[in-house]
Amino acid sequence: MTDDIIIFDRAAVRRHRERSALFPAETRFLHRAVQERLVDRLNDVRHRFARVLDLGVGDGGLAALLAETGQTPGIVSLDPAWRFARQHEASLVGEAEALPFRAGSFDLVVSALGLHWTNDLPGALLQLRHILKPDGLLLATLYGGRTLWELQEVLMQAELEVSGGAAPRVSPFADVPDCGQLLQRAGFALPVVDSETLTVTYPHLFALMQDLRAMGETNAQALRRRGASRRALFLRAAEIYRERFGDAEGRIPATFQLINLTGWSPAASQPQPLKRGSATARLADALGTEERPTGDKV
Repeated sequence: MTDDIIIFDRAAVRRHRERSALFPAETRFLHRAVQERLVDRLNDVRHRFARVLDLGVGDGGLAALLAETGQTPGIVSLDPAWRFARQHEASLVGEAEALPFRAGSFDLVVSALGLHWTNDLPGALLQLRHILKPDGLLLATLYGGRTLWELQEVLMQAELEVSGGAAPRVSPFADVPDCGQLLQRAGFALPVVDSETLTVTYPHLFALMQDLRAMGETNAQALRRRGASRRALFLRAAEIYRERFGDAEGRIPATFQLINLTGWSPAASQPQPLKRGSATARLADALGTEERPTGDKV
């Protein structure tokens, strides 16, 4: 017996990423957009990071962008897929849930869509904080709970119609409040979590599925239905998608919610919150209002 929570089949995740490495880099356009946004965030930080871990390096787009900034001279790459890892110098094949690094190994950890397939996200974040030096920075982006909600909806309806039941076909994703709590639980200082939404349109469902395959983002849930699915299921899903969400030209939208995590490894030099009750000014004065005891009616 084990208490481990197994949401994803890690062997399937690795197979999907190995297959993704065979596709041209331009098919992973969404990953590139996330990498560019992450580097933009890093450019707002007035630090120079001597040793960096690129977690889930993929085709190396993020590492290349980081190198162009001149802020990160030493980059170590880690990816669960051998085909991706072998493309880069100073690279390792490994998992976010079992990092092969000593405490305080890095000044910066970056991850562009390398954490959402993690079974133990709290444990992975704890390890990331452990391998950061004091005042080291974590910058990560992962998919949020609204990702591919349209696809999930139409696949569920189509499967109920065609098969009389529904199996999990779209991965569960974390949401913003959960991620903020997980950063705090892992011991990160000054945690910040925000999200943004990107919508990509496709001519039909099968084009969307091809892109997900090229990005290594197809279904790898442990409880997924095994074996080939009936073609009728996807034909019906394509019809429902177009009927429910298609525009005047028949194109369908696919939503990707991106959750951005920022957290610092604790250090004595960081700003500290004041002790409760130590304020020297009244909030009511700052707001220009009258202070009233709790329970008083206005």
